[in-house]
Parts: sequence; C-alpha cells; structure tokens
Amino acid sequence: MTAAPSTSRTGAPAWPWLFSPAIDLIAFLGSCAISLLVLAWGARHGLLEQSEPPEWTWVAMILLVDVAHVYATGFRVYFDRQELSRRPLLYAGVPVACFVLSMAVYSESELQFWRLMAYLAVFHFVRQQYGWVVLYRARANETSAWGKRIDAAAIYLATIYPLVHWHASLPRRFSWFVPNDFYALPPWTARVALTLYVVALTAYAVKSARAWAVGRPNPGKDVVLITTAVCWYVGIVACNSDFAFTVTNVVIHGVPYMVLVWWYMLRRGAQREGEATPAPATTGGRWKAAVLLISTVWLLAYCEELVWNRAIWHEHRWLFGSDVDAEGWQLALVPLLAVPQLTHYVLDGFIWKRSSNPDVREIVER
Repeated sequence: MTAAPSTSRTGAPAWPWLFSPAIDLIAFLGSCAISLLVLAWGARHGLLEQSEPPEWTWVAMILLVDVAHVYATGFRVYFDRQELSRRPLLYAGVPVACFVLSMAVYSESELQFWRLMAYLAVFHFVRQQYGWVVLYRARANETSAWGKRIDAAAIYLATIYPLVHWHASLPRRFSWFVPNDFYALPPWTARVALTLYVVALTAYAVKSARAWAVGRPNPGKDVVLITTAVCWYVGIVACNSDFAFTVTNVVIHGVPYMVLVWWYMLRRGAQREGEATPAPATTGGRWKAAVLLISTVWLLAYCEELVWNRAIWHEHRWLFGSDVDAEGWQLALVPLLAVPQLTHYVLDGFIWKRSSNPDVREIVER
C-alpha cells in the first residue's frame, strides 16, 4: 500500500516530502551542510593531519549523535507500552540473543568481535540510506520497476563504492571501530566499483532530470542521494583522515534518524488523542517532544560511554573520571555494552517496515 501524492492549494501535485519541506531539508541537507562546514573548518586548522580527532569532535559527533541516536529506538519500542506489547518476544528476544551471540564471539576472538560489529554497522548504515529512498518513493507513489532499480543502484553504490575503495586501499588513517576491523580487497575491485558508481549515479541524474522536466520531481529523494554521495565520497575516498570520516559519516546518519523518531513521537501522540493532523499543532508540543527525546538519549549515551571509557577504553578521563579495573569482567561487560547498538541494528530491520507496522504506514504515508 502506498499513498497517492497530495495536491497543493492550486491543484498541482505537491512535492512528496516525508515530514515537511523545512524539516526534510534541515534533517538531510542541513546535516550534510554542517558536516562539510565542520570539515572545511577542520581542514583550515590542520585537523585532517592529526592521528586522533580533537576531544570536542568526539563529544559532538560520537557521544551526542552516534551513540545517542541508538537510544532513540527506545522511543519507537521500549518506551511505548502499546508497541512493546504488540511483539514482546521480538523486543525481549533480540537483546538477549545479541548478548549471548556477542559473548560467544568475543570469548573466541576480540578482533573477530569488532570485525563483526564493524560489518553489521556498515550494513546498517548502507541500508538506512536505502530506507530513506524507499520512503520517498512511497510518498510519491513511484511504482516504475526500472525507476526502483535505478534508485536502488544509485543509493547502494553511493555508499558501497567508498567502502570498496576503503577495503582496497588498506591500511588507512582511520577505522570503523578498531584497527584492522576490515578485510583487505585487491585494488581492481575499487576500479570496478568506481565504474558501476559512475554509471548508476549518471542514470539517476538522467532519471531525476526527466522527472523535474515533466513536473513530477522528488526533491527529498534527490537530496538524500546527493548528500549521501557527497559525504561518503568526501569522508572516505577524497580524504584519508579520522576527523574527516567522523564528521561526514556520523551526522548524516544519526540526525535524520532522530528526526524520524521525533516525528513518530508526535504522530503517536496525535493518534492517542484521536487527532487527524500529522503532528501536534502547537510549537510548544513539538519542542517538548524534541527536548524529551534529546535529553533522554544524551543521558543514556553518557551513561553507556561512562562505562566504556572508565572500564574498557580508559579514555576521556576529563569527562568520565578515573579508570576502573574491569579486567576480570570484560568477557561479559563488552558484549553487554554492545547490546544497545546491536539491538538498534537488528530492530531497525523490523520497526520501520510499512507492511508489518500499521502505525508507521499511517504516519509516513499520511
């Protein structure tokens, strides 16, 4: 089921935004712009040459966006009694299974554990960008099979080509989680991927130009594709810098996700009150939901990183305090600390599917 495109007051087809023109542009174009501006500022001040990003980068990008957005899943599932009761076995079983499997892998090899985490994260990051394209296609009621193939090829290669380039040019000055968490690929794979990348993006550009020419554009989808291609290329291919990878990778992934959860919170509130509007009409209601979401995920992110840094990494002591000796607890503690992230990865494959989530279908395809 997909929604027919709405019309403007003049009777012309309205552009198929997911949330609203302003919110969509802030979430996708705004997050990309922030990433590139921070990158340009960092390049001007020599941060691309540093082996480790400055502390403020870690706080702003990793703690407050990357780690925090994981806990936004709680507002979609674990803080919603009605949703939690709808699929209790799934929502209880996934964290337990993640812990058990993580502990089994970690007990065999710490490096293999982090490799598994890295590749699950890569899969999640790639699929999220594809998911945005799927949602925009649904909003515009796009049903062309060829159009779907071109869209899929473009968004997948916008992410996969930089990843193949990364794997084919190891070692690099940055890693996903820990050094050596990616396997090396032969250099020719990057050349093949580049060819496919150029073909896919060219095909998408031609298709999009035609859509604009006939008055049926999908600007939100275009923005997602362009910002993904730019940030992933700049952060991974054009630059060989931990700072560049961090600022371009994290923001365009975490910020739009938190916007989606925030919008879901607003619509769920409207549903409970029997309202037909897409979101609470008052600005105060929107700000209240935003403050609740951000303050909660920031607090939970800080608590998680407090344990990681005091017990495992022994970093950022100025923010978390002195080290704790957890040598005898790492076998259980590391997999336990990974549970929120792994749960987020797994559940994301279930909780945003329109076919099995009537509330999501109603909210997104209003």
